[in-house]
Amino acid sequence: MTRRLFRSHCAVALAVFLASVALIMGVLYGYFSRIQQTQLRMQTQLAAQGVERCGLDYFDGLTVRDCRITWIDGSGAVLYDSAADANAMENHLEREEVRRALASGYGESRRYSATLTERMLYAAQRLSDGTVLRLAIAQSTVLTMLLGMGQGLAAVAFIALLLSAVMARRAARRIVEPINALDLDEPLKNEGYDEIAPLLSRLDSQQKQLRDQTQMRREFTANVSHELKTPLHVISGYAELIQNGMVSQEDIRPFAGKIYDGTQQMAKLLEDITSLSRLDEGATDMRFERTDLYAAAASAVEELRPMAEKAGVSLRLTGGAAPMEGIPALLRSIVFNLVENGVKYGHAGGTVQVQVELGPEQVLLTVRDDGPGIPAEQQEYIFERFYRGEKSHCKDIPGTGLGLSIVKHAALVHHARIGLESEPGKGTTVTVTFPLTKES
Repeated sequence: MTRRLFRSHCAVALAVFLASVALIMGVLYGYFSRIQQTQLRMQTQLAAQGVERCGLDYFDGLTVRDCRITWIDGSGAVLYDSAADANAMENHLEREEVRRALASGYGESRRYSATLTERMLYAAQRLSDGTVLRLAIAQSTVLTMLLGMGQGLAAVAFIALLLSAVMARRAARRIVEPINALDLDEPLKNEGYDEIAPLLSRLDSQQKQLRDQTQMRREFTANVSHELKTPLHVISGYAELIQNGMVSQEDIRPFAGKIYDGTQQMAKLLEDITSLSRLDEGATDMRFERTDLYAAAASAVEELRPMAEKAGVSLRLTGGAAPMEGIPALLRSIVFNLVENGVKYGHAGGTVQVQVELGPEQVLLTVRDDGPGIPAEQQEYIFERFYRGEKSHCKDIPGTGLGLSIVKHAALVHHARIGLESEPGKGTTVTVTFPLTKES
């Protein structure tokens, strides 16, 4: 951060410095140019008085430095020049300052001199005999002025860099110290910059989510361990009896059946956990496609029919074709888990009715049973993982406690709404409302 602030301060200081130099040099250049022109005019007037009195003798023994003197007659011919041979010089009648001097008595101009190869200032004064005396001096350039002020400018630049470094270090310390002192365990209790308040709020929210997820992960692990212990104990116990020869020949088949049931329960648990994990991760390998919810429901009902017949529960499917945008495997999973719950918790002679209705903008799935129902205080929890209602009522009913949680997550993937109506002793009705097309 210190380096970034230093670069920022240096960039600002350099920009201000260059802008100041450009402005000051522009002002100074115009100011010194006017001074040079004024001095040149005074010198021209003084020299003109000397030539008026002494004529050509005025130039005898005259030493001229940083100035050029030219004497021109009324026709433009050069009578004398301090920098060149007058006889070899061209006619000067067309020179701007000469024409102005002949016309009004005095003339000035600025231009590049081919003879001296530099930019010159000219001042010309007409004498009483009609001749013109002209003086010229080299005009100072901006580069010349910059070189003359080089040491001062270098000192200013050094001071600017030094101040930038000091200010950057102090600013970085003032900015970083409150940030380093932040209590990240309690983000909202920090008093600092208003600018980072949204960041602290987000951090607090993420920490709460992380704590919730950690707690859910612990509960999930504990529940999985608990659900696995029962079938593992059954499998281990019966297998140990068979291994030690403590089982009669006629009991081996029933014992093997118990072991098989335990392995199936474990396999179902692992299958449900895998399904939930895929849904939690977004089920990236699943794609929405045009499918028929009624066909998915029919498939699930037919698969569960043997289980229902064994439990003495009647399955009924009504409705008709309901084409929609969805993930076939998840739609079938929703119907399967809802119907399976109705069969498991139902009673002999009971009925589980599945209805699929196609509306103008939605598809409605309804699964209704006449089982024991769900108390009102438990209804908000039944879609949570491993929640299985009253233990006294559910302890003899096989299951993983993940079926309705799979229904909830699969419905979320489809942007579907779940409705629940239940009353103890009067059964349960679950409705799932799907949009016809995939929502973004």
